[in-house]
Amino acid sequence: MTTGNPGTRLDLEWISKVRVNTQAVLKRAQQIQGQKILKKQWQAAWLLKAVTCIDLTTLAGDDTPSNVHRLCLKAIQPIRYDLLRKMDMHNKGVSTAAVCVYPSRVADAVRSLKAANSSLPVASVATGFPAGQETTTEHARKSTGVAVA
Repeated sequence: MTTGNPGTRLDLEWISKVRVNTQAVLKRAQQIQGQKILKKQWQAAWLLKAVTCIDLTTLAGDDTPSNVHRLCLKAIQPIRYDLLRKMDMHNKGVSTAAVCVYPSRVADAVRSLKAANSSLPVASVATGFPAGQETTTEHARKSTGVAVA
């Protein structure tokens, strides 16, 4: 006994009765084809919007102040100026949402952004994510709840 959907028999006669307004289809196809430029503009706009919603992140264990500084400059201007100019977006302040670094590099990021007159936020990861970047003392305190001297 079948308990599922038994389906429907294919009725080719029904398909042969289908009529298509060829002129209307062709007219609509031409309209859609003519909208390619608009579509590309919308795609570019959404891609730019996506850039403004992401954090530019470095979680390399060997980050240096100069690495963080370069990351901050990239976050302030993530898209090449000439490309922004072609889209007439060069003066719209397109930047990433934030810069994300390990806690030990937050001061470097803040210093770099301040030097560049940027109000871009700095984010940081907690508990040594993802590579366990914390001191042995911090790790012992977190795992046992006891302060280690």
